[in-house]
Amino acid sequence: MKLSKLYSNKPDLFETIIFSSGLNVIQAEIRFPENKKKDTHNLGKSTLGKLLDFCFLSQKKSEFFLFKHEQLFKQFVFFLELVLEDGSYLTIRRSVTDATRISIKKHTDSHQDFTQLAHWDHENVPFDKAKEILDSILNFYLIKPWQYRKILGYLLRSQDDYRDVFQLRKFASKHKDWKPFLAHILGFNSDLIVKHYELEAKLKDAQDRETIVKQELGGSIEDISRIDGLLLLKQQDVNERQRLLDKFDFHSVDQAKTKKLIDELDLQIATLNKNRYSLDFNRKKIELSLQKQQILFDPDEAESLYKEAGILFPEQLKKDFNQLSIKKELTNINQRLLQLGEERTQTLSFLGETDIFDKYKQISNDLITLKADIAFLEKQKEFIHKLQALKTEIRLLDKQSQKVRIDMEKDLDTQNKQETSLFSETRLYFNRIVEDVISRKALLSVNINQKDHLDFNADILDETGRSTSADDGHTYKKLLCVAFDLAIIRSHLKDNFPRFVYHDGIFESLDGRKKINLLNVIRQYSNLGIQQIITVIDSDIPLDSDIFFDKNEIALILHDEGIQGRLFKLPSW
Repeated sequence: MKLSKLYSNKPDLFETIIFSSGLNVIQAEIRFPENKKKDTHNLGKSTLGKLLDFCFLSQKKSEFFLFKHEQLFKQFVFFLELVLEDGSYLTIRRSVTDATRISIKKHTDSHQDFTQLAHWDHENVPFDKAKEILDSILNFYLIKPWQYRKILGYLLRSQDDYRDVFQLRKFASKHKDWKPFLAHILGFNSDLIVKHYELEAKLKDAQDRETIVKQELGGSIEDISRIDGLLLLKQQDVNERQRLLDKFDFHSVDQAKTKKLIDELDLQIATLNKNRYSLDFNRKKIELSLQKQQILFDPDEAESLYKEAGILFPEQLKKDFNQLSIKKELTNINQRLLQLGEERTQTLSFLGETDIFDKYKQISNDLITLKADIAFLEKQKEFIHKLQALKTEIRLLDKQSQKVRIDMEKDLDTQNKQETSLFSETRLYFNRIVEDVISRKALLSVNINQKDHLDFNADILDETGRSTSADDGHTYKKLLCVAFDLAIIRSHLKDNFPRFVYHDGIFESLDGRKKINLLNVIRQYSNLGIQQIITVIDSDIPLDSDIFFDKNEIALILHDEGIQGRLFKLPSW
């Protein structure tokens, strides 16, 4: 597919452009000396690429010049005529006022004027449907499953698109939107790359959900077996209390509390009182001996003394004294006795309760508390099950991602090693273009970075074959972009693939000899059947070149001698 003709319904305001099948130069001439020092001249040479993109059905955006100044352009209707692979023609009609309604017609003759055409093959078709129809007619099967517009970014290079060889301005942030496609047209297995991005997105989503569940658990992640055990015990308590409530019978409860009172509380209180008596007796003897101002106390002598006094547990007493802990232990015993006394009082109160409804109320409150505990444990169990499922999902996704990574590496290795692969062919063309222009070798390479994503690189090499920083400059970066675009098209000449490319300001900043070298490359590629539309300003033409472009290579001349020299014969906007 190539460009054949661009025209409008207002030829007096927009001059018709006929494109040849080879080199097409849009040349801007600065004829007034005072304008030569200006950076921009508003003649429209860069606007042409935007207009072509509009006719190829770019998305309507308010900042686009036709819509930003809609009052100025609202009457315009544009027509782009294309020549197809089979030699037939296709015309696309798009207006500014109704930019989302498109008309399309196929025809056999070139250079038609359809401004007054009454019947179109597809008339006023909705925007998205029109893109589907156009994609079907163009039939760039090699780039499937992507539509034709995906490749246009590399075929319509504006000044902003020379900043990076691979990542165009419209792909400023989303690598997944362009890296799989670029890998595809270079001959790599794009399915693997698409799959990798899908798995990466799923993995991140699962990890985010895992974080949320952990937050809901409140940082306390119990073992599922422990929770099941607690649930079993608490459910047993619930069943017992429910049985009592159902029977309205509290005899067994009275029995249980009586047994606890006798077997546990009284026994503990008696033991603690015995210990407290023993400790208090010892404390008083020690205080008495100290009051008599005896010699400095020796634990060994005290041990003998206590034996004579018949005090029990002398070894423990010696240790307690050495650690000065009798007073502390007495304090602990007193506190525990107070707790046990309070519990004994509450238990006796329950046993002494004669009002059956108060007992019913107390058991009901216990049941409510137990059920609340069970509900909490069940919720925690649910979260833990979710967490376990997410961990399993994350492990599976990570395993799948690693497998895709391995397959990507194998595919990369295969395409790099095979001299006849599409990638090898493209990188040879790429190097030859750069070498023909600046006498330096250039390397096109693809690798997998630490994040398991593809990295595309275009480097200018020194004499030893090492990468240099020469490509960092805007001039050589632009050359690498041009070389890449031409190499891609050439490597697909045998396929139904676009065979045109538009480069804005292609000679800017190059020195005279390199401009001539680049022009020779452009002509060489034109002879191969690649249509090229380039824009230049006359100051970029080498001064020592008598004839830089042939007359038949000039598609349009723009100049600064009034409105008639502009792309649009309108006042500057």
